[in-house]
Amino acid sequence: MTGVLPVGLDNSTKVIGNVVHSVKEYVMVIQFHGDVGIGRLVEALKYFTGEIYQRPPLRSSVKRVLRTRRIHEIELLDFKDRFALVKASCDPGTYMRKLAHDIGLYTGVGAHMRELRRTRTGPYREDETLVKLQDVSEALYLWRVEKDERMLRRVILPVETAVTHLPKIVINDLAVDAIAHGASLAAPGVVRLTDNVSAGATVAVFTLKGELVALAKALKNAREIAGMGRGIVARTKRVLMPTGVYPRFWRTGERAG
Repeated sequence: MTGVLPVGLDNSTKVIGNVVHSVKEYVMVIQFHGDVGIGRLVEALKYFTGEIYQRPPLRSSVKRVLRTRRIHEIELLDFKDRFALVKASCDPGTYMRKLAHDIGLYTGVGAHMRELRRTRTGPYREDETLVKLQDVSEALYLWRVEKDERMLRRVILPVETAVTHLPKIVINDLAVDAIAHGASLAAPGVVRLTDNVSAGATVAVFTLKGELVALAKALKNAREIAGMGRGIVARTKRVLMPTGVYPRFWRTGERAG
């Protein structure tokens, strides 16, 4: 398999799990073991769109138990002879080679995955952010030898890009250092938030300048939080901003906000 593989450096490893366990997009070549009509193939792809049951293949790193996964979209890009080029958007943990095998069973002729390329992981897409290992090597050389960091800045993206797909809460400067110390976020500290904040969801907490402070678990939805004058709205899960970057406006025992 080739394609997009996000790698976290230093403190950004705290958020890489939210990238890895987000929606994936693949392009794969399926080879059928017999002749199959395009109508039958389109019917099979439609059948496997939505929630499916899937048991991991024999060669896998997880327990082989039946589980559900969602195929958000399948598109037939090309079809020639016994080969189909298919693009699929799916939940994390979906096995494409098992999907290809099951599509083959549905068509009645059998099939296997011939090639696979991951074109998207969470907010990162192949046509926007993909760099090669050679690019990384050259960027590091230019920075070390020539003190030129321009290419390195293109290769290494800000940690904020890793949470663009998450709901967001922006907090005031008075609450930042308390959150950096691991405090829960109280309603007075909230300046604004996105409409897709829901109770129980992981949210990204930002400063007014757009700096990522932490990941937190929302305790209320966006409408409820907007109407709260006091009380805890989110519990901090992973802190990314170091303490002391923003002035301390709180006393020991107080909550953020």
